[in-house]
Amino acid sequence: MCSRFLRLLLLTLALSLSSFAQLRVCADPDNLPFSNRAQRGFENQIAQVLARAMHTNVQYTWQRMGRGFVREILNKHRCDVLLGIPQNFPAVLTTAPYYRSSYMFVTRKGDGLRLASFDEPQLKRMKIGVQVLSEEYAPPAQALGRRGLIANLVGFKTTGSDTRSIVDAVVRKKVDAAVVWGPSAGYFAKRFPNQLQLSPTPAFDPPGLPLAFSISMGVRKTDTALRDRLNQQLREHRSEIERILRSYGVPLLPLATERTKAGE
Repeated sequence: MCSRFLRLLLLTLALSLSSFAQLRVCADPDNLPFSNRAQRGFENQIAQVLARAMHTNVQYTWQRMGRGFVREILNKHRCDVLLGIPQNFPAVLTTAPYYRSSYMFVTRKGDGLRLASFDEPQLKRMKIGVQVLSEEYAPPAQALGRRGLIANLVGFKTTGSDTRSIVDAVVRKKVDAAVVWGPSAGYFAKRFPNQLQLSPTPAFDPPGLPLAFSISMGVRKTDTALRDRLNQQLREHRSEIERILRSYGVPLLPLATERTKAGE
């Protein structure tokens, strides 16, 4: 009995150690500023920081997230880590968040607009760019739609070569303003120095539509050892990770526990 138990223990240990032989990451192959095959996204840079700290290297499985992704890709062990996952994403076990950001109003500096709310009267007279996620409008469109502004909305795709088109449209005056997820807004606005004004949306639109999110990494629900090891490195390299995020223009909010209801 003892011999059998020892063999099982050694096998479990070997499997655990082998899981850290490489940091096997699933990432989008064409989604700057987050990741791409050339590994020029900030998520790629953060993964490299963690891999070096864990004395290993990053092995990528390039895969765009979509319906069934966790079931077919992560849970079938084609990769071990997902990057850029909302903190409370229920399908996976998430790390502590490593940044928090919000949607941003993007306007032209020369227009003198300083949008801070979806209730701004001038929005009723404006053409407003919003992002489209998997054929559905991103959350800010819901906030605008509640105010009867559906006819004012212009949808833009959020991946691949189309990612920057929403910010380009503001610069080229194809829309009067846009509401863009913070990391994309900050990254693409850097291409137009002193031309654009970014201001954060409210964190929530009542009664409880979230517009600011804490972002984590995700692993399989059974991979507590890997989650814990990632958490350790995220803590120890927080300042380096923050420098990477800021270098990409990511608008950062103070890290806090994700709220599910306004006012909590």
